[in-house]
Amino acid sequence: MNGNAGRRWPLLAGAFRPFFLLAALWMACSVLLWVPLYMGDATLPTAFAPRDWHVHALLFGGVPAIIAGFALTAVSSWTGRPPLSGWPLAVLSLIWLAGRVAVSVSALTGPPVAALIDLAFPLALAVVLGREVMLAGNWRNLRVVGLVLVLALADAGFHAEAITAGLADISIRAALSAVLMLILLMGGRITPAFTRNWLKARGESRLPAPFDRLDAAAMAVSGLAFVSWTVGPAWVGTAPLLLVAGLLTAARLTRWRGLAARREPLLLVLHVALGTIAAGFLAEGLAIFWPAVVDPMAALHLWTAGSVGLTVLGVMTRVSRGHTGRPLIAGRLELAIYGLVSAGAILRMAAPYTGGIYYHVIACAGLLWAAAFLTFAVGYAGMLTSPRFDQKPI
Repeated sequence: MNGNAGRRWPLLAGAFRPFFLLAALWMACSVLLWVPLYMGDATLPTAFAPRDWHVHALLFGGVPAIIAGFALTAVSSWTGRPPLSGWPLAVLSLIWLAGRVAVSVSALTGPPVAALIDLAFPLALAVVLGREVMLAGNWRNLRVVGLVLVLALADAGFHAEAITAGLADISIRAALSAVLMLILLMGGRITPAFTRNWLKARGESRLPAPFDRLDAAAMAVSGLAFVSWTVGPAWVGTAPLLLVAGLLTAARLTRWRGLAARREPLLLVLHVALGTIAAGFLAEGLAIFWPAVVDPMAALHLWTAGSVGLTVLGVMTRVSRGHTGRPLIAGRLELAIYGLVSAGAILRMAAPYTGGIYYHVIACAGLLWAAAFLTFAVGYAGMLTSPRFDQKPI
């Protein structure tokens, strides 16, 4: 689709537009459906166990769509090539949507057919990203393609485990590890860069430190910790790796001037999200040593509900505002979004410690978390389906 056609169909003018809107609606609706599924008050014609459908809907459904929206938008800046738009973007969006339907009705189609339809999206995304990177000779960004392929491999493993064992296990940790590594990789690039630009615009001389050996060591140890946690989540040898990864990641963040950016929530949320990954490393490590004190599920949801939730909403709000010509300033809408997802994450982490009101806390956490994504979808729908704010329609 050329530029003029992109103005006639703004929703297909850039990958962030359809994928952010679809992903937000899917994340909200899937969690709203998950609550009655978890309580035994609803059913789906899926071959997956209810827990596995819930995990798959988020880790292999919503999150990859948000990755697609961000990466396909960013790759244009990295490579200088035109952004994916028009019918190719529409087809890729439909492939994603087909995967969501196939998994949800997999008891009707059969698990192997559902798996093939579902896996088409991450593989297609890897091909599109890889093509853009290679045509531009931008080889360092093949790391992003590699992590998308790891996510696709984990998705295949998820289907295999669900079919053969009835429940997925290793593949869930592999997928979450790939997503968190992608956040550390991309967040480690954009968060200090955005902070640097924001501080320079305000005349600040103390700027975030550039990437150096500490960053490289933090990424390497984080990768090792994730591999060990994936294959041996309760192994005592995994704990030191997790703890060191948490300390190195925290040390890395202290050099990015996050506190200096506290006056702009649109920027601060990215620092906080990365901080929860560091905290998650520490919590998971402590949970191995003292599971009676640090509940492993609470530690896990620090990463899933906390790190992933905050990161994707922080990225979606910033990218949507920036690429539609709006000022990069958070208002009441953004504060509501960040507040809702944070409250949902905190309640979900607290749930294992709440005794007799556990199920009520789970329900409240799910409703708050879903409300954050629904608020984004409703609040940003007009922005994502309209021409750029600084561009007149023809």
